[in-house]
Amino acid sequence: MRYARISVEGRAVWGRVGESDIELLSDSPIGDEPDVIGAVPRASAVWLPPVVPPVFYAVGMNYPRHIAHAGVETPTRPEVGYRANNALTGHRSPIIKPVEVEGRFEAEPELVAVIGRTLRHATYEEAREAVFGWTIGNDVSARTWQHSDRTFWRSKNSDTFKPMGPWIETDVEALAQKTTLRVNGETRARFATGDMVFDPFDYLAEMTRHLTVRPGDVLWMGAEATCQIEPGDTVDVEISGIGVLSNPVHLEGTQP
Repeated sequence: MRYARISVEGRAVWGRVGESDIELLSDSPIGDEPDVIGAVPRASAVWLPPVVPPVFYAVGMNYPRHIAHAGVETPTRPEVGYRANNALTGHRSPIIKPVEVEGRFEAEPELVAVIGRTLRHATYEEAREAVFGWTIGNDVSARTWQHSDRTFWRSKNSDTFKPMGPWIETDVEALAQKTTLRVNGETRARFATGDMVFDPFDYLAEMTRHLTVRPGDVLWMGAEATCQIEPGDTVDVEISGIGVLSNPVHLEGTQP
């Protein structure tokens, strides 16, 4: 099943995505069975981030080739970081490059786990059962800011730097898929989605030793590869079995 959030007359509404229509739902399907309250054509949908998480967790340096390219040590345990909800934007919405950004401005294609149950002191199997579904993220990064600032407050958390979507897929073996990153239709990276140092369930089991994870929280799983993007580009992140997240890139102050 595919679930999304779309804008209907300026209001965020959950929907169940079909081939041609989106059935509008009375509430979130995460942990509930909402009523169908209408339908809209899929072709005209205005896509929002498929969930607004209570807490936005993110993993770094979780693919061997990315670790080797960066020249850092392979992690010996799963440690998680955080991102900011203000950075989220939906499928087809623009990524805005601030005018102050110089140097490398990059896309990172990521698998995203959407949590469906409250977890604390979870086992690996309990963590597997707690994932409601999977979506796609693009971890846009301004590298000069990343290396010059004391935190990631603007390098990874500026408005629009975290496209996510287009929907949550609940019926897929996410770790058995392929991730593809394309810019203007040209493939820039392709890798096995599950070729991680630690998988999502490793992270959830470790995290919940100390943190309570709740329904709607998201966990971004890192990327094997990155690529430069510029205003005027269109960036597509595809994960087979889930879908395609597509976003144009605009320079701040020049977007339509």
